[in-house]
Amino acid sequence: MKTVYSLLFFAAITCGFSCTDKYTEEILINVPIYMTYEELRSAVSYEAERPLIHPGKICFKGDRIYIVEHLCGVHVIDISNPVNPKNTGFIKIPGCVDIAMKEQSLYADSYVDFVTVDISDIANPLETMREKNLFPYTVPRPSPENEIYPFDEVNPQKGLVVNWDLKRKTREYKVYYGTGYPMHPGFSDGYKNSSPQGSSGGTGAGSSISIGGSLALFGLYGDYLYMVNRSYVSLYSTKDAAFPSALGDKSISRLTDMGRRIETLFFYDDHLFFGTPSGMVVTSLSDPENPAFLGEYQHITSCDPVVVQDGYAYVTLRAGTFCGGGVNRLDVVKMSDDYTEYTLTQSYNLDNPFGLGIDRNVLFVCDGTSGLKVFNATDKEHITAHPLAAFPQIRATDVIPVNGYLFMIGDDGFRLYDYSDLTNIRPLGHIPVFRAD
Repeated sequence: MKTVYSLLFFAAITCGFSCTDKYTEEILINVPIYMTYEELRSAVSYEAERPLIHPGKICFKGDRIYIVEHLCGVHVIDISNPVNPKNTGFIKIPGCVDIAMKEQSLYADSYVDFVTVDISDIANPLETMREKNLFPYTVPRPSPENEIYPFDEVNPQKGLVVNWDLKRKTREYKVYYGTGYPMHPGFSDGYKNSSPQGSSGGTGAGSSISIGGSLALFGLYGDYLYMVNRSYVSLYSTKDAAFPSALGDKSISRLTDMGRRIETLFFYDDHLFFGTPSGMVVTSLSDPENPAFLGEYQHITSCDPVVVQDGYAYVTLRAGTFCGGGVNRLDVVKMSDDYTEYTLTQSYNLDNPFGLGIDRNVLFVCDGTSGLKVFNATDKEHITAHPLAAFPQIRATDVIPVNGYLFMIGDDGFRLYDYSDLTNIRPLGHIPVFRAD
């Protein structure tokens, strides 16, 4: 009998470990906070001005600057008096990262959707078109101090993840250190008609097309809107600006074939230039509905926007990001007349480069924590030997130079400069970022 009881006791102990569902533990975990799809698709509205907290992409049109509040919407900044820019209102568009504008229509991403908003009456924005589920399901990053903790499972059926809540939770012994879904880059990471900068379109205050910065993923070329969608470009006809029509996703050979992410786009001289983690890809827009691959300038893996003027491309490479790489520099690349051959003219060491701009051989470089740097770029092989100005006590991210004015966005807010006199480049106005502390 003792032997029988011993066997039963052993069986009970064994079953206690192997017959229960799964072993559990109590841990701190990032739990998703959801917005329903119904809430997302009824959210576009106008609000009173709100402070800049996490400013992102910038867009210039008319006498206004539009500044994306990362994943929240768009600040409307009146710059009719450049010395005193005014934050006048806010267009709520949840999940917004990039924007572009034509006539009175604003184009924006809204998490997984693409939306068109009529802002002819800025205080009463009207959503005129929404393409559902155009973009991949993407989740926001948690705060840096919480990113070290594992993530709870994401369920897209519940809606869009708009934030994370760090909670102590009892769960199965299975730790996820990723979400299973791509994450939006941070606020500071990783848009033709030929404008002074060449970027997203318009040539001045009277243009019907907006001008964007060098970090743009949206851009307008004539009657076409190009939107980066991972390694593809989603293309729309904007002949009817308020109701753009889809022309499909366009694959770019050497990008889609290798599954590489596109980081930025830039238009110049009937060509479209893509910044990628491993280089610059050049396409022809002789047929705007079918961008044709022409060639590629390759560098080490690094985050990099690109701007172009008069046969030269200017590319910044930044270390210490999700792109990988370990250099901080500016590459100046000479291109052949047909844009198929590329020669590195010179490289210049930088500290923490982000976006950049070029206007008539005046080169503006956002060197991150080292501020804004301005150079005379006439002599391509000795650019840093010809500084025009430096503003080191700021954190610069991206710029738009146009008609003697420079619009700059950074971690500490929006700044406006006058560079009409290159011997006296001077700051004019500033809208700071709100700091809770």
